[in-house]
Amino acid sequence: MRLLGDPSDLGHPSSGVCLALGMFDGVHLGHQHVVRHAVLDARALGAKSVVVTFDPHPLAVVLPERAPRLLQSLPQRLRALGTLGVDAILPIHFTREVAQVDGDRFIRQLAAGFGRLRSVTVGSGFQFGHRRSGNVALLRELGRELHFVTHEAAAIHVGDDRVSSTRIRAALREGRLGDVAELLGRPYALAGTVIHGRQLGRTLGFPTANIDVPNLELPPNGVYAARVRLGDSDPLAVLNLGLRPTLQDGVSVPRLEVHLLDFDGDLYGSEIEVEFVQQLRPEQKFPSLDALQTQIRRDVDAARQVLG
Repeated sequence: MRLLGDPSDLGHPSSGVCLALGMFDGVHLGHQHVVRHAVLDARALGAKSVVVTFDPHPLAVVLPERAPRLLQSLPQRLRALGTLGVDAILPIHFTREVAQVDGDRFIRQLAAGFGRLRSVTVGSGFQFGHRRSGNVALLRELGRELHFVTHEAAAIHVGDDRVSSTRIRAALREGRLGDVAELLGRPYALAGTVIHGRQLGRTLGFPTANIDVPNLELPPNGVYAARVRLGDSDPLAVLNLGLRPTLQDGVSVPRLEVHLLDFDGDLYGSEIEVEFVQQLRPEQKFPSLDALQTQIRRDVDAARQVLG
């Protein structure tokens, strides 16, 4: 799988390109259906399959007050898309200039950049371009002119409702990790860069990796049993997500701290992915650091039992 900085990086393949176009936040079951449709189309036509996605979320630029918190960091999204068999991914850096490009011009730019479009696959009701001027009807009109086929992939339903990033965010906020995993088609995990903290965990005998997770949708504050995806290993872990009330250090946004069990290594600056397995308890305030240390020992034991 190639990561493209520009459509021309693909080298104008003579067989053409089949696109999957969308934001794809979460890469849930519905997104996977869209991308796999493009992959199968490309294989049938002997073409290259390419996912076109955006970063940041367009609403973060156009209407920041309405922008949703994301389900994944960009590297995590790209990794998830890369598992679906695509030949290449083009993440478009979304700016105010990009926001001014209407749907017609946007598709023509992609067609010129890739050299030849064979098909474009989007999700049901997908809109794009300045003032949402791009839609399936426009794609079909341009397809007749530029000689590509448009596919509007049907929505995927779990239960009575369609799978969507909005639905997953709601389930995540409510702590329904089982429902989140069902809608994603895989266990819920988040990824972020390990940053320096106060190293209090090390002082208490439980060193933690502090993970930076800005602008991500998060489950409820609390302590969780977890697994860490780290290269070729998957260390077991117990993590704390919250405001650290016992420390009274004025934290106003949730911090994510992960204690890896039976692990000794330097992770600073690395991006690690953490799979939430089960909440062990809600966040709570303890009367002293000694009491907190005692509870952490219990949390580690509980995590080992949950994780087997």
